[in-house]
Order: sequence, then C-alpha cells, then structure tokens
Amino acid sequence: MHQFNVLPEHSHLRIAAESTILVHEAPEVSPDSMTLAEFDATGKVLCEEYFDFVAPTTYVPHLPGLSELVEAASGASGGTVLGFALAACDLIHERFRYVKGATHVQSSIEDSLSLGAGVCQDFAHLLLGVVRTRGLCGRYVSGYLVPQPTNGHGAGLEEVIGGQASHAWMEVLVPGLGWMAFDPTLGNPVGLRHVRVAYGRDYGDVPPVRGIYKGNAGQRLSVDVRVRPGLNVDGCEQWQETGARLSEQQVTDRPQQAARQQQ
Repeated sequence: MHQFNVLPEHSHLRIAAESTILVHEAPEVSPDSMTLAEFDATGKVLCEEYFDFVAPTTYVPHLPGLSELVEAASGASGGTVLGFALAACDLIHERFRYVKGATHVQSSIEDSLSLGAGVCQDFAHLLLGVVRTRGLCGRYVSGYLVPQPTNGHGAGLEEVIGGQASHAWMEVLVPGLGWMAFDPTLGNPVGLRHVRVAYGRDYGDVPPVRGIYKGNAGQRLSVDVRVRPGLNVDGCEQWQETGARLSEQQVTDRPQQAARQQQ
C-alpha cells in the first residue's frame, strides 16, 4: 500500500505499477472436509476470531433473498463445508447473467439479486453473502486474470481479458483446509492464472486506487493492465504449462467487466 500527495495544480494523474508475481499450485483437497453439522457445533470460536469476515457489510448485507440460495446450496453440498461453497459457487454461476452496466461500482448484492445479473464484483459479493448467511467466513479477493497464450509460444505482452481491467473472486475459510478460493464468474477452479493482489471484507476494502481531489474539474478514469510471462534461464519468455486454461467460449460467455467497476 502506498500513499502520496500532489499539492501543485495539475490536470491529470498517471499511476504506474509493476510487479513480479510468483504463483504456486493449490494444495490437494481432501474429500473428507468438515461437515456442516460439525461446523455448527464447533465453529463459533472460529467465527469470533474472523468476525469481520462473517459480519454484514455495505456491499454484502444479510438479506432475506439469500435464504433460497443458502437452502439450495445446502441441499447440493453433500453435507460438507467445502461442498457447500462449491455448490453455492455453481448456483451463482448458473443463475446469474453477466451483463456489463447492469450494476455500478457502488452496487450492493441487493441490486444483483433483483436483476439476476451483474459482473464479477457482484458475483463475488453474492457468493460472500451466501456463505456468510450460512455462518461461514468469507473474504473478497481483488486481482487479475492472466489469459492463456494463443500462439503456443507465449505472447510477449498480453492484455488481461475484458478490456484491461481487474478481476474479483472470493475465498471461504474451510476448517482443516484453510482459505479456499472460488470464482463464480468463470465457474472454474481458481488456479495459476488468478493473480491475487489484495483481500478484504468486500470491494470497499480493496479498490486498486482510492483518493480525493479538490477543484471544479470533472474526472475520468482509464485503466490498462498488461501481463508478461517470466523469463527462463536463457532469457526467453516462458508460460507455466499447468496454468488453468481459459477457452475462447468461456471468455465469450463470461467476459471480464469494464474498467471502472471492480477493478
């Protein structure tokens, strides 16, 4: 996190950041995760420790409209905490339509519930609402989604899918397994192509840029994100072959959102 002030009069501000990202495979998940009944009996202490990730927030209030999703996910969960999170993720991916402009950056889950549509920020918030309503701990994740190279040799610079914007997903705390990540927008497992930048209670905790300015001028925001593969020992760009592959159809059906909302 960085803070700065620009005191002289100015007409534009450009913020450039460059990072080297090291990713790793997620650990193998045991099918014998804690059951929901066990969690209900023993999870109170855990929820007190992570109270901020259970309590309602501005973006993720506890709404009566979530009850039907909670019940449906419980029925398809197989009785386990991990199964509940997986089922809830699938429900949101299948029931809600990706529609650019359906919501805005300040929208809460009440908007996406009433519309049956939204973008990745909304879907991450919806999944948070479902798991928190069930009593589980969940946190919002802001980051980037790296596209798979299409030429087989690794592109030099590739734009992040969806118009050079950021992506959002969420994580659920599964006792015995830790924080497990789910992407309800793509409906795919979170893998090496998901680059986590920050996490918090909701989007309000982790916007890429936040600030204020004084003056009579209006404002306009534009965002450009580019990703380059790392270099091997010979100085050549090399992509990790085991990364999660995003098919062209998946990108068409569920594109990343435009730049001004969950970034």
